Amino acid sequence: MPQIWMTYNELGALCGCGAIEARERAIHLSLDRRKSRDGTTRVKLDLALTAKFFASVRESDFDLDCAIEALHNTHRHMAELLGSNEIRDRRGAA
Repeated sequence: MPQIWMTYNELGALCGCGAIEARERAIHLSLDRRKSRDGTTRVKLDLALTAKFFASVRESDFDLDCAIEALHNTHRHMAELLGSNEIRDRRGAA
């Protein structure tokens, strides 16, 4: 299982709470906590929080896939419109 370490702000975003509540939750769950070289404390996610993190990543990838598909569809539609305008322009010039 990979180790995922998060700041209290990141953990709060994952859990839908603030940094202070995330810190209290980390203490309550007895999660490993370490101060990094940059002076920021990070928390090692347990199995349940790691699963929640991976689920959130999968959801964001799905949203990204939908956005990419919508962009491709828009591009195709614009190319079709551009193509039909070029045909009309050619007919008018002839």
